[in-house]
Amino acid sequence: QVQLVESGGGLVQAGGSLRLTCAASGRAISSYAMGWFRQTPGKEREFVATITWNGAYTYYARSVKGRFTISRDNAKNTVWLQMNSLEPEDMAVYYCAAGLGGSDDNSYNFWGQGTQVTVSS
Repeated sequence: QVQLVESGGGLVQAGGSLRLTCAASGRAISSYAMGWFRQTPGKEREFVATITWNGAYTYYARSVKGRFTISRDNAKNTVWLQMNSLEPEDMAVYYCAAGLGGSDDNSYNFWGQGTQVTVSS
């Protein structure tokens, strides 16, 4: 089992930046692709970004490409999501996940509890 804990969310003005951290425990994440998803009330969970087990490849949702960067350090069992040029539309609860990878949330087996990102206009 992998336990994931997100942190780093908060309130930021539009145009600002936040860095989300996903700290894993219980098992090494080096065997897993890692992903970030987000969800707003009344909407389905939305794919944001994913990174392969070794960090060699990343893939982003069109809405965040060029503004967000996913990265990982397997030695630290940690994944990050650097979010720049934040927009009100980015406001959501952000979730970290571990699994096979890709943009389908069904491909991920382990999920964190989420961290709230609020963007003021």
